Amino acid sequence: MEILKMKTEKTNPDDDYKIRCPRLGHQISFSYCLSENNGLPCFMTINCWNDHFDAEEFLRKRLSQKDWEKVFNRPPKPKVVSLVELIEKAKKRTMDKA
Repeated sequence: MEILKMKTEKTNPDDDYKIRCPRLGHQISFSYCLSENNGLPCFMTINCWNDHFDAEEFLRKRLSQKDWEKVFNRPPKPKVVSLVELIEKAKKRTMDKA
């Protein structure tokens, strides 16, 4: 899959434009990052996307102050806690499908 290059722009990229996610290890679109965190953006969205467009400005205009604080102004969970939560979510999805 070819990765498109994007100039720094003011608008968010469409789903054809993908970058490598440092957390997942593969290519993802900006729209995935916007809802990855239980409907809220991933805490790394600004760090990952700001080189591609003004992600911080985009998110500040769209998130309430409460959601901004919840996503970007809280200490990150330890890696082990995040992994256990992901495993539990996967188990639940598997049980729901059965």
